[in-house]
Amino acid sequence: MSDSPASKLIPPTTERVPQHTDHVINDRIARQTEANVTYYSANERLIEWRLRQLDREWDIERVLEANAATVSLLGLTLGRLVNRNWFLLPAAVAAFLLQHAVQGWCPPVGVFRRLGVRTQREIDEERYALKVMRGDFVSTSRRCRSKKSCGPSAARQAAG
Repeated sequence: MSDSPASKLIPPTTERVPQHTDHVINDRIARQTEANVTYYSANERLIEWRLRQLDREWDIERVLEANAATVSLLGLTLGRLVNRNWFLLPAAVAAFLLQHAVQGWCPPVGVFRRLGVRTQREIDEERYALKVMRGDFVSTSRRCRSKKSCGPSAARQAAG
C-alpha cells in the first residue's frame, strides 16, 4: 500500500476498518479466528456446521448499516412525535456513514470491533482456512496439475 496522504485518508476497501481499529483489537480478532479454525477443524461435521454459521455471520458493514437505519428511524420518529430537535440524530448518522464510506471509521466502529464484529475479509479468512482443512482444494489442485487445465492459459484456450 502506498504511503501517500491520499492513501491514508482513503484506504483500500479491504483495509479500511482494520487500519482504523486498535492493533490490540485486530490481534484479538485474529487470535479468535485461529482458535475457531483449530477447534472446528477437528471434525468434518463441525466444519460443515461452522461454515453454515459463517454464512449467517454479520460483518461490520451490515452491522453498521442496520445500526444506522435503526437510529435514523428512531430519530425521525422522535422528531415527528416529540421534538423537532430529534431530526438532528439522522443527520449525524448520515454524516457518520459518509465518514465510514470514505475513511473506514466512524464512532460505532470501535464499539462493534471491541464486541468482536469482523470484516467480511476476516470472516472469509476463517471460511477458507476451514475449507482447506476439510480438503476442498486438494482435488482441484490435483486436477490442475494432472490435466494442466486450470489457470489463465486454460481460460484463454476455452474462450477462443
